[in-house]
Amino acid sequence: MNWNTWIRQIHRWLSIAFTVAVIANFVAMGLGEPPAWVVYSPLLPLFLLLFTGLYMFALPYVAKRQGGRAAGVIK
Repeated sequence: MNWNTWIRQIHRWLSIAFTVAVIANFVAMGLGEPPAWVVYSPLLPLFLLLFTGLYMFALPYVAKRQGGRAAGVIK
């Protein structure tokens, strides 16, 4: 797999981890006062999703600026 494919795959798995962390957060809040690590657990995947999402967002613009098509960009 090339670099762009890896980034897309990582982004997909991070979105699953983020969703699970948010669901666990709501379940823990429903059971009472959750510990701090449960409350803040969605922040790490969200932070990483920001970077992978911005990378994928910028890919078409970088390819257009370079005058060609970036490797692995699917339209």
